[in-house]
Amino acid sequence: MELGVNIDHIATIRNARGTLYPDLVNAAQIAIDAGADFITIHLREDRRHIKDKDLYDLKSGIQVRLNLEIAATKEMLDIAKEIKPYSICIVPEKREELTTEGGLCINSMRDKLLNIVEEMHNHNVKVSLFIDPDFEQLKYLKELELKPDIIELHTGNYCNNPSETNFKLIIDSAQCINALAIECHAGHGITYEHAKKVRQVPYISALNIGHYLISEAVLHGLYSAVKVMKTIITN
Repeated sequence: MELGVNIDHIATIRNARGTLYPDLVNAAQIAIDAGADFITIHLREDRRHIKDKDLYDLKSGIQVRLNLEIAATKEMLDIAKEIKPYSICIVPEKREELTTEGGLCINSMRDKLLNIVEEMHNHNVKVSLFIDPDFEQLKYLKELELKPDIIELHTGNYCNNPSETNFKLIIDSAQCINALAIECHAGHGITYEHAKKVRQVPYISALNIGHYLISEAVLHGLYSAVKVMKTIITN
């Protein structure tokens, strides 16, 4: 199982004072040295943490895959085509939300998603869709004529309520995604304890984790936080 480290909230700390520090490329490199397999950032419409310049700095400054989370808007897709990260992850986005609150509604975005997959593939960029472990969404996923490369399962509901029912939804959803020959990732709200459970799902190839790791980094250092998480998910 691979580990993607989301460094959005390193930028949040920087932006709180409008300084040039902490430096995102340095933070990303620390995470990589500690075992991160790829780096994730979310460029939001309101630029509340990641800024456009950060994309260029990270694209040229790190030697691992860059995963760019974006909303399905023309502005963001044009930026992705220019930057050409390894992958984009399409997420729903509301200006007033504190963080992403759930997955995409595939059925209502069917044509748009098909166009995005085709367009990004033409620019050699892989496409991930962020969805809830919901069989209605998986049903619509099966019907897409052009499949995304990756599905990232939203684990927020499970992390807020780690019941066996919610965990089984993740297992069954991941198995379904795997059966469609689509790579399955998972993320949102995962702590060390959640990771110990989620690592047991054989169909999930990577976890995307951000806020918790940055919170742990405040107390114990970024290298230590990432190293512990990487050890948990690969042990």
